[in-house]
Amino acid sequence: MYYDPDRNDHGLPHNPFKSCVVPRPIGWISTVSPEGVHNLAPYSQFQNLTFDPPYVMFAANQNTRGMRKDSVINAEKTSEFVYNMATYDLREAINRSAAEVPPEADEFELAGVTKAPSIIVKPCRVAESPVQFECRYYQTIRLPGKGLMGTVDIIIGRVILVHIKDDAINQDGRLDILKIRPLARLGYYDYTTVESIFEMVIPGENESLLIGLEGAAENAPAAHKK
Repeated sequence: MYYDPDRNDHGLPHNPFKSCVVPRPIGWISTVSPEGVHNLAPYSQFQNLTFDPPYVMFAANQNTRGMRKDSVINAEKTSEFVYNMATYDLREAINRSAAEVPPEADEFELAGVTKAPSIIVKPCRVAESPVQFECRYYQTIRLPGKGLMGTVDIIIGRVILVHIKDDAINQDGRLDILKIRPLARLGYYDYTTVESIFEMVIPGENESLLIGLEGAAENAPAAHKK
């Protein structure tokens, strides 16, 4: 089958589009308003863009009232945001923080998670999350859409500090993904989590290519231990 997304003439009981690009990592984004109100919201249209230096993005559609999301407004006004890794253990808190609430609401309190002070930026980190990125706002790309929610703001930020809990790292120095169980979004109301991994290495002897695929900058210094 095929269908025209402008017509939505797929003939299915539910729109299949979001199920065709899966799984999608969830960017649990924390910001703070210029007035000091803390905001926390999950975005399944999230991704890293490059690694040397590292940039990430999250895409936020407008809310049900046709207004820009608080995360977008705060990131632009303060030039800062934090990415918190979403995990299976935190799934209920993540779901609670997805509710559409007034700008004066503190979603950390709504979600029932703990604020952890960041080192460089003002937005707090989710203390229960195993990985957090402190990010400096870089750019907004705004794509026009249909209806109240169709228009989307793509927020790009440069990662300026990475936090990883020590117990999330294996003895071989790699993140223990099976222990962390990162949460990912599917289509409809469905989610998934990482429960198995396998490794493939591109054949050949191009060491620089392999370093890039690993996401490591050449001659990178050792990380600070906490």
